[in-house]
Order: sequence, then C-alpha cells, then structure tokens
Amino acid sequence: MSENGPTTAPVRDDFVFDTRTDLRPDQKAEVLVEALPWLQKFSGALVVVKYGGNAMIDDDLKRAFAEDMVFLRQVGLRPVVVHGGGPQINAMLDRLDIASEFRGGLRVTTPEAMDVVRMVLTGQVSRELVGLLNAHGPHAVGLSGEDGGLFQARRRSAVVDGQEVDVGLVGDVVHVNPGAVLDLLDSRRIPVVSTVAPDVDDPTQVLNVNADTAAAALAVALGARKLIVLTDVEGLYTDWPDRSSLVRRIRASTLAELLPRLDAGMRPKMEACWRAVEGGVPRAHVIDGRAPHSVLVEVFTSDGIGTMVLPDVEPADAPFTTPVPAVAPRTAPGA
Repeated sequence: MSENGPTTAPVRDDFVFDTRTDLRPDQKAEVLVEALPWLQKFSGALVVVKYGGNAMIDDDLKRAFAEDMVFLRQVGLRPVVVHGGGPQINAMLDRLDIASEFRGGLRVTTPEAMDVVRMVLTGQVSRELVGLLNAHGPHAVGLSGEDGGLFQARRRSAVVDGQEVDVGLVGDVVHVNPGAVLDLLDSRRIPVVSTVAPDVDDPTQVLNVNADTAAAALAVALGARKLIVLTDVEGLYTDWPDRSSLVRRIRASTLAELLPRLDAGMRPKMEACWRAVEGGVPRAHVIDGRAPHSVLVEVFTSDGIGTMVLPDVEPADAPFTTPVPAVAPRTAPGA
C-alpha cells in the first residue's frame, strides 16, 4: 500500500525491466529459487578461491569479486582467498627499474626482485583486497605464507628445452599448517592469503610461490569442498583455438594426460585443479574472472560456469553422484 492510499496490483504488462539487470521481478525470483538447493548443499562448506587475472586489475571486477566473497560468507559458506599479483609486481619492478624475466613459465626472482614481490603481495594487493571486503563489514584479515607457519616451500628450478635452469628465489609449497586460517574461519573472518613462504631449508630466506599451486595445497590441507581458480579465459580448451573444444567437466586422469600439451599460462591453473582433486578436494574449477560475479554463478546455479575437474572415483559420501563422462565439451555457439 502506498502512502497515498490503496492501489491496484499491477498486471504483468505493467512490470518494467530492471535498469541494472534487465530482469522482471518474477525472473529475479527464479534466480533466487534456483540458488536454493545449492545454498542448502554448501551450507558451512569451506571454499578456497584463487584470485587473479583481470578480476584483480579492473576496478568493477574487483568490487564484484569482493561482493561475491562477502555474499558467500553471509549465506553460510566459509571462503578463503589466495592471491598472486603478477601485473602489480611487473609494474613495481618497472617503476624501480629492476630487470625481470620469465624462464620456463616462472619469474626469475633475484633477492632484489624478491623484496619487491614480498612488498607488493603483502603490502599492496592484500591490503587493497582486504579493504574492498571490509567495505561491507569487518570481515577480512590478510596474512601471508610466512604468518603462523602457514606455508613452507622448497626452491625449485625451471625446465627450458629439456634443461633445468635456476630461477632464483622461487619455490613450491611442501608443507601447510592451516591453523591460522582455521582460527580466522572459526571467528567468521575471510582469510586473504599472500603467496610468499619461508624456505624449509633456510627459514631466514623467503621464496616466491606460485599462487595457483599454493591455493591447491591450502585447499587440500583445509579439506575444502571446492577450489575455484579465476582466470582470463572461459575454461579449459582441449584443442585451442577451436572454441567448440571448451570442456565443461573432466576427470582427473584425463586432465593428467592433457597437462603436458597445455600452454604455459593454463598449465599451472589446471595442474592446481588436478592436485587439489587428487588430494581429496571433491571439485575444482577454472572459471572466467572477466565475467562479473562469476563465482556466484559457479556455486549457486545448476549449469555453473567454466571447467570442473572431478576425481576418477567418487567417494561414497560425494556431494554429487551423477555419472560424468571423462571429457564433456561445450556445444559450439549456434550448434
């Protein structure tokens, strides 16, 4: 009832499209109802999200991502964010006139460059994301792999033309102590994790760690229900650039066979998904972070988005039991 007295209820033709969403009220209701079974299924679920790509560069996408994480928390999920910061690191290295190169897909990290990596990840990228999240309430807390013994890493080399090449202060996570993250989750906070870690062989030294594989290691250690990796493509293509080869779902063993053929940019993301699923995480996803609110679309809609990696054999208490083919490409547009 309006302030000026009773009015007649509008008929359907009286409804106008929402200027922001182009949805009628009944269509909005359908969206909410579609989310209901997923809200029930994932109530209390721990989800690790690797934040990267354009989602951490474009201001609108940054805000949308922060809204997604707060939404997850508010409806009962337990999100953990793991981030890298390649573009921001590149910009700061250029600004400071520090040379940087990649070999075998890995950033060659000198002690001078490592100081910049550490500063940018923990002091710039983390602080910005924590601020965006906390604009919606005192939810987020930033920490790095150095805090509370969260990560330990070991130096690794790159392989170029079949030969091992030294890439400096670069490492792989070899141990995870998730206590600090669990404490934050128990306090209903959103942990925001920067991927630098002490060297297990020399704890006075800090290593640059790939954020994709660090997210996978953390997801396994936390017993996460999902790992979600944001990237700048629609998902996994088995025969790029054939867009009809975009895969919706793939079993871990089939993905393992594909990994050597993937390009340097996609390989660590899909390897992270494979590692997570092999380590007991029921589902891992690569989704297009260029689409606003892509995390919500993945978690709370029946079709989801991007590519989902599944174990070869579902555990007895798996949250999903529908048989899935080894590789299920999307239908080409217009087909």
